[in-house]
Parts: sequence; C-alpha cells; structure tokens
Amino acid sequence: MIVTLAALALVEGLFLIGYAVYDVIEAFRTGITGPAEVSNPAALLGLIAITAIFGAGLVWISWGWWNGRSWARSPFVFAQLIIGFIGYELSQSTDDGPRTIGQVAMVVAVVAIVMSFLPSVRRVLAADDAPAEGE
Repeated sequence: MIVTLAALALVEGLFLIGYAVYDVIEAFRTGITGPAEVSNPAALLGLIAITAIFGAGLVWISWGWWNGRSWARSPFVFAQLIIGFIGYELSQSTDDGPRTIGQVAMVVAVVAIVMSFLPSVRRVLAADDAPAEGE
C-alpha cells in the first residue's frame, strides 16, 4: 500500500510540474490569455510558481512514502484535500472535459486519503516512529 501511495503522489507531482511547463510553453506560444485578473505576467508567473512548487512537494512526499516515513502522511492528506476541492470546482463546469477531470480528481483524493489511514499503512508508519535501539 505504501508503494501505491508513493506512486500516486509521484504521478500527481509530475503532472503538476508538467502542467507548469505547459503553461510556460503556452505563454510563449500564444501569449497571456484568459480573464483580466489573470491575464498579466505577474499572475501567470504566480500560477506557474505555485503549480511547480506544489508538484515538487508531492514528489518529495512520494519519496517519504517510498521510504515509509511517517511525516509523509500529513502533507499528503493536505494535498489531497486541496486536489479534492479543486476537483469539486472543476466538477461544477458545464463542459464535459473539466467536469470529468474534476470528478476523477475528487474520487482519487478521497480514495488516497482513505488509503493513507489503512491498518497496513499505519503499521509501516508506526515502525518509522519506533525508537531505534539504544535510544
């Protein structure tokens, strides 16, 4: 189960980093477009930075899951909550594409949160919390 959580965090992180790169490419290719409040260089740069940092954080969390580190659960659950809220907003779209992506994001977020508290995961994380011999 830990491997699955690590893979999920890695895929989510790489997706977000890829999306940040996509935003950079699109900005150079087509210019800055969209609603007035986000159609300026500062807003685009902020979006790219936040997306890339969030993605890098999920890659770091993936490393923590892979190594059975107990600290990985809290930021992972927090990230899934954010992904779930974003998914909810997308699921309210009238277009099929964003609505489907939002619904999938919400399901993945809920399943990931449940998985992170399964007994098999708790056992692995409890072993990380146990004091080493001689402490």
